[in-house]
Amino acid sequence: MMHGLVLKAALLLGVLPLLQAAHNQRGLTSRADALVASTQAEIHQRFRPRLSREASIYFPSDPRFANATQRWSRFTEGNNAIVVVPASTQDVATAVKMANQLRLPFLAVNGGHGTSSALKTIQRGVSINLRNFKQLQISRDGKSALIGGGANTQEVVNGLAADGKVTATTNGGCTGMIGPALGGGFGRYMGYFGLVLDNIIDMTVVLANGDIKQVSATSNPDLYWGMKGAGMNFGIVTQANFKIYDFPTTHWVYAEFVYADAEHRLDAYFEAVNKINADSSQPKELGTLYSMYAIDPQYSSTDDLDSMAHQTQPIIRLQFSYAGTLEQAQPWLDIFMGLQPTSWWKNDSLLPTEIQPAAGQDIDSPICNRGTTWRLFPLGLKSYNVTANREVYHLFKQFVTEHPEFGGSVVQFENYALQGVRAVDADSTAYPHRDDDILVSFAPVYSPSQTSDTIATDFANRARAMWHAGDAPGRNATAYLNYANGDEGVEAIYGYESWRLERLRGLKGKYDPSNRFRFYNPIVA
Repeated sequence: MMHGLVLKAALLLGVLPLLQAAHNQRGLTSRADALVASTQAEIHQRFRPRLSREASIYFPSDPRFANATQRWSRFTEGNNAIVVVPASTQDVATAVKMANQLRLPFLAVNGGHGTSSALKTIQRGVSINLRNFKQLQISRDGKSALIGGGANTQEVVNGLAADGKVTATTNGGCTGMIGPALGGGFGRYMGYFGLVLDNIIDMTVVLANGDIKQVSATSNPDLYWGMKGAGMNFGIVTQANFKIYDFPTTHWVYAEFVYADAEHRLDAYFEAVNKINADSSQPKELGTLYSMYAIDPQYSSTDDLDSMAHQTQPIIRLQFSYAGTLEQAQPWLDIFMGLQPTSWWKNDSLLPTEIQPAAGQDIDSPICNRGTTWRLFPLGLKSYNVTANREVYHLFKQFVTEHPEFGGSVVQFENYALQGVRAVDADSTAYPHRDDDILVSFAPVYSPSQTSDTIATDFANRARAMWHAGDAPGRNATAYLNYANGDEGVEAIYGYESWRLERLRGLKGKYDPSNRFRFYNPIVA
């Protein structure tokens, strides 16, 4: 009997890891086919009865498998052997226990937009797809909403708006609601409501051993602290209650400005933004000043007549979002008009549900398309050093000129209103970067290639070194968890205070001693 169990375990542990590779190869032998079929049958026999009828299991041979395992960035695609699509929190717990019994790694997935390099290290994994958890239920008193772990931001924005409500969300419509909240959550309403994580009241969490915990300020409060800022290290959130609010305004003004002669406008542009954000004073209504260096064929291509070499001239593009009327927004618009943009446009009568499509950030926009490689190399700043931004501009120009395959890349500069963020005690959550005023990032975009990976990393780290050298003297380099590439170091991502790191490591030892949650900028490598 024992020999039979060992043989059966060997079959599972030895053959299952080969499922994906085997099914991607031509000319499978009949014996390999038989082994794969046997393993799949074994899993169905052992684990399918433990799942609800509404849950599903996919193997690599299933036509749904490829779509279920495709991520936004090809760089982060690991290797999966099984996809489980649970229909209840108990199903998620069962999937975790199944992976543990099979000694396979697992990863919960919603939008699949994370860019951490740790994601690609999962091998022969169990992908737990949360797409069925899309519920959104507003409480009777209208002060909170129960949101499922599979809901995306656009679904939440539109669902709440139907009842005249809003909460803090990220800007991208296709990103998950809860996943980014576990690492912070930046968006247009930060000035009003803080980070997305600041609005979590309670959550249902599946731990690494499959236990289900209710987590709040009064139930497992230590885990509640850690989930809000480092949650990817501790559990899978299947649903959470969020604070919701009446609309602070029913009108938004959205505008875009292009400065094609960026090299001549760069100094004045960043000096203007520094004045707006002096002493973290960007008004809460001015929800987002999101600008970038980018290549735009309409503006960027020029011929150098001296060398006859084809050059690329990055532009500055600004996306401006203001919560209020055109009359209220006009003084701020005038600042950027005064910089003599090459082109600009505005829409001054947007509803809250229309701001994402206007900015090209809704679920149907190109930014949500999958199949290429996106990477992010972030750094937090106090203010812009104009000299450093000019150095990064020339570095980016060199990057896209010498390596035209990176022509879709951008350099991002993100300014948000911070009143709501600063209103929360910095020690009350695991999120460590409330003192940062600005988020910058070098964002290479390219077709998957190991050679391109190396080139992208080199240029991105050179850019971060330039920014950091120009930051306020004595400041440590910081990296926003949701953007972090993974090479920044634990302190840069989770904070330099020794008490904070000790507390996080203590929580890790308590709730995930085997380090099962290690595929998103892990506290413990």
